[in-house]
Order: sequence, then C-alpha cells, then structure tokens
Amino acid sequence: MGAVSSKYDGVTVGAGLQHSRSGQDSDHQPIIKRDDIKRRSSNMRHSSGETVHCPTCQGTGRIPRGQENKLVAVIPCTDQRLRPRHTKLYVAVSVGVCLLASTLVLFFLFPRSVLLSPVAVQSSFVYFTENKVQINITNVLNITNHNFVAVQAYNLTVQALNFDSVVGTASIKNVTFVKPLSVETVRCPNLTQTAGTINYCKKVSLPVHILYLHLQMSMAVYYLAHYEQLSLETYEYIDCGANSTIPHYVQPPPP
Repeated sequence: MGAVSSKYDGVTVGAGLQHSRSGQDSDHQPIIKRDDIKRRSSNMRHSSGETVHCPTCQGTGRIPRGQENKLVAVIPCTDQRLRPRHTKLYVAVSVGVCLLASTLVLFFLFPRSVLLSPVAVQSSFVYFTENKVQINITNVLNITNHNFVAVQAYNLTVQALNFDSVVGTASIKNVTFVKPLSVETVRCPNLTQTAGTINYCKKVSLPVHILYLHLQMSMAVYYLAHYEQLSLETYEYIDCGANSTIPHYVQPPPP
C-alpha cells in the first residue's frame, strides 16, 4: 500500500509540475502575442457562424450573417470606382456640345436685316383729261431677306410727290412671302394725277416731257415673332407726254 501510494504521489507530483511549468510558460509570453492569439481565436469563432465575408470589400472585411443585402460597404478613397477614367472627357464633351448648340442657335436665329430697295420703273401710261394728267406707273421693288427664316411682308404703301404736292398713292395689303436668304421682286402700280403740269405735258415743241416724282414707301415685315417697319425714299422720272413700256432705273435720292 505504501508503494502504490508513493507511485500515485509521484504521478501526481509530475503532473503538477508539468501544469505549473505550462502556466509559467504562458505567463512569460508577451502581452501583444497573447492578444493576437485571443483575436485569432475570436475571429475563428465569429467566422464560423456569426459573420460572413463582405461581398464588396474584396475579401478584407466581414459583416453579420443575414445582412449582406442591407449593409453598404465602405469604399476607400483610393478606390478606382471613385475616380472614373473618362469623367473629365465626358464633362468636356458635354460642355463643348452645349456651346456648339448655343452658338448654332444664335447664328441661325439672330435677327438680320430685311431691305426694301427700288429697281426700276417698268412702265408708265399717260392719259389726258380736260384739266389733269393721269399716269399709271408700275414700279419694281426688291425685298431682300438676309435671315435664315422666312419673312412675310404686309401693307406696302407708296406715296408720290411732285415738289411738295401729293400726286398719287398706292397700297398693297398682303405683299409677298420671302424665303430665307432670297430676294423677291414686287410690282407696285401707282396712279398719279396732276393738274399743274398739263400744259407742260401737252406742249408739242418739247421732245421729252420729264416729270420728277419723289416716292415715299413703307412696308411692315414679320419674322422671328416680331414686326418691323421698313421705309424708303427715292426719286424717279417719267415722260408725261407719251406712253412708255421700256423699263428704266430709278434714281437714288439726292444727298
């Protein structure tokens, strides 16, 4: 009995010595190493059932299980997804397209001039009454459109003066429709009556009976959602002693 007891006592003592040695070894380990071991064991425990790999963290992060579709991953500032390659190119192209579109709109829709200009006297027919001279004059006018849109011309009025006396008037309500960047020719008849020049126009000794007329013209045009009033003054000469069907140019107004 005593030998058995001693045997067991030896085993007990040996086991106690080994346990004390392992405890002493663990006590002598560095604190950082022990913390690392604890962290690894904790990570292994959490990865087994409580957490899973983050699907958008490139395998470097973990999220609670069951919340994969609810949590948003934190993306580093150096991630290429935050700095697309063609952002500057897209912005530059967008700005360039906007500038080009606005320039084209301003170029094509900017209001330009519409000109009313005389061309010639196409014909003149003279009629004598007892105390007056009636002259049917047909004037040719040009309407020039410098715009990229069409122009509608309205209310053309022509007034003929001999010195300071009005000897004839004419008016046209709907004149013409002028296409973009084009010129339209308008024929305007005018009836002129004068009593003070009947003797002059009937005088046989004169080969040509020149009658100067001062023409005052005005016309309204509509384009690009606004109206404009055009005016023109010019001079023309008429042979009041005979009919004429030969066109001749209208004289410009004196300076």
